[in-house]
Amino acid sequence: MSTGAKVVAIVGVGPGLGRALAVRFARGGFAVALVARQDASLRPVQTEIEGFGGTARSYAADAASEKSVGATFARIREELGAPEALLYNAGAFQSGGILELSATDFEQAWRVNCLGGLLTAQAVLPGMLERGSGTIIYSGATASLRGSARFAGLAVGKFGLRALAQSMARELGPKGIHVAHVVIDGGIDTPRARAMFASRDPQTLLAPTAIAESYWHLHSQDPSAWSQEIDLRPSLEKF
Repeated sequence: MSTGAKVVAIVGVGPGLGRALAVRFARGGFAVALVARQDASLRPVQTEIEGFGGTARSYAADAASEKSVGATFARIREELGAPEALLYNAGAFQSGGILELSATDFEQAWRVNCLGGLLTAQAVLPGMLERGSGTIIYSGATASLRGSARFAGLAVGKFGLRALAQSMARELGPKGIHVAHVVIDGGIDTPRARAMFASRDPQTLLAPTAIAESYWHLHSQDPSAWSQEIDLRPSLEKF
């Protein structure tokens, strides 16, 4: 049964950016559908949101599977309502030289980094088109713009996601749906990143809460001045 609140679906929720996005939109009055492959990464975020009086539900799903996405978003519509916003933050990191990448690993990285963006959009767009409004935001990376050595497995999917966002924005903008792509050009400050790079200056990492504010701003933009793409990086990042 629908909660009656505005609904945001966040795909790719973990302890970093996904959590920050969920908390920011929950504090903005949204009921939050938390989606990730592993239920264990969702429950702490759901508990945190419920702790300050927000509404959140957890959905373990594979964003790269059409069947899984379809079943999951059917549950979201039934339990929370049709999403007014979709934040696609799922990603798969696959590094390796061209002769080292298996076809299976290459395809799976593309499916998560790109195909999932299409599948989840197709799941929310009927409701958005019926309403005549909606927001879809995709999380990009440095690899959305530059294919570095040994990162073809990541860059191909991220390049494709950026192209998808551009095509969708041109098609759907006139119908009231704001589609935006965010180039996150740098490392995100997460517990895992802190553990891996203990000696790194925290000012060289992007704060998840700061990124989440930029997503909220994109969602809140007046239709007379929509951004299709923004790039975010620490002040110390070279570019």
